[in-house]
Amino acid sequence: MTKLKSFVFSPFSENTYILYDDTLEAVIIDPGCLSQAEKLELKDFILEKKLIVKALLLTHAHLDHVFGAAFVKRTFKVDIYLNELDMPILEDVENRCKTWGIPGYEPIKSDKPLHEGDIFKFGDTELEVVHVPGHAPGHVAFICHKSQFVIGGDCLFHRSIGRTDFPFCSQEQLVNSIRTKFFTLPDEYTVYAGHMQSTTIGDEKKHNPFLK
Repeated sequence: MTKLKSFVFSPFSENTYILYDDTLEAVIIDPGCLSQAEKLELKDFILEKKLIVKALLLTHAHLDHVFGAAFVKRTFKVDIYLNELDMPILEDVENRCKTWGIPGYEPIKSDKPLHEGDIFKFGDTELEVVHVPGHAPGHVAFICHKSQFVIGGDCLFHRSIGRTDFPFCSQEQLVNSIRTKFFTLPDEYTVYAGHMQSTTIGDEKKHNPFLK
């Protein structure tokens, strides 16, 4: 069974996830840890559980989801996976941090691409990669069918959806991604989003005002 540990990091209240199973192999998704204390919190959990980190997966490259990417890569000696369409966004994070006066970011590049239909495997866990553009051009989500959950990044939130007022965003595209990639899943699937609390596919079908 795949287990999930979440952390809320940085002034952006971003959700960082660690997925692991009984083999103790693990992946880190969207490391938003910015301060040294947050980085140590992430590291200490991994050491406490004796996890073997196999990869760093990014749903997308907006700054709040990649603050700790260099730290994770350096500490655990893993590759960074990102959809190629978001690579220019990752390359621009340093400039945006300087513009917004956010200290502490270490620039980093991705190592390997993620594509629609990929199956990412670690331990006894399989994650289906789906391309869900709208909030970011290369945004992907990770679906664990065996444990019935989605790591959805900034697409679908509890009674809300991701912002589309950034460059390279499209609300029409985002809504289409949610309807065709999220809402085709069974209602009982849990959605772990990039911000706020988790939700379910069924609840959002019934109650999300942006998707009526």
